[in-house]
Amino acid sequence: MTLDWKRDLKRVLAILFAALLLAVSIKTFVRAADLFPGGVTGLTVLIQRLCEKFLGFIPDYTPINLALNAFPVYIGFRYVGKKFTLLSLLLIVVSGILTDMLPSYIITYDPLLISVFGGILSGVAVSICLSVDATSGGTDFIAIYLSQKRGVETWNLVLGFNVIILVIAGFFFGWERALYSIIYQFVSTQTLHTLYRSYQKQTLFVVTDKAEAVCEAIHDACNHGATVFDAEGSYTHRHLKMVYSIISGADVKPTLTAIREVDPEAFVNSIRTSEIRGHFYMKPKD
Repeated sequence: MTLDWKRDLKRVLAILFAALLLAVSIKTFVRAADLFPGGVTGLTVLIQRLCEKFLGFIPDYTPINLALNAFPVYIGFRYVGKKFTLLSLLLIVVSGILTDMLPSYIITYDPLLISVFGGILSGVAVSICLSVDATSGGTDFIAIYLSQKRGVETWNLVLGFNVIILVIAGFFFGWERALYSIIYQFVSTQTLHTLYRSYQKQTLFVVTDKAEAVCEAIHDACNHGATVFDAEGSYTHRHLKMVYSIISGADVKPTLTAIREVDPEAFVNSIRTSEIRGHFYMKPKD
């Protein structure tokens, strides 16, 4: 666990800001419309609502959230990355404390507006966390562990967990709130998908006569390899090379810049990749 105090300070400040956004999203939007977010946050809110309904009191958010995150945090610390997990734990603790301390402020009572804008705020907060190599906790730790260490697709796992929360919430508190919660989760996911691109894949086809230099540029920019094919121009019949590489969406801009530096005349086609099979390098969490 290396120490880079300037980078770590920026990460801590970003996480504190994200924690504030998450707390505001819960107090201002989620509770105003009785919504149920996804993951451990949603399960925490569900437990609070069940205690209120059947026991007549609302327990604090923080202790429930910390208890539910105990095992995922262990998974993260043991298998994913120590600094990554500690920073994520900071987010979990601070967002929980702020959720308990901040007063509720109702902007609107329209459940659709709450679902949309609350989802956007939540997605922005989570994307900030991911951009500085942290997470909002819960199922994210398990998902990262399974995807990076075991090569297991985690989308169905996370989706199934959220479905269970929504089914329980719909049964006890009405299906209308559960349906609005789906909108909230969908908007949050789409916002995250738009703002955070590291888990997206992009395929590069580079036609060049400097294939070796282009391959080195790609590797230096994002630590990914490439495959080189023989190519021939259909009009000029000039013999060239085509470099084929799949990289992270977040690495596209610096990689293209590096390619242009070594071969300004290179022809580059960048295509969104929806699915790959086989080994794909992902930078390990610190």
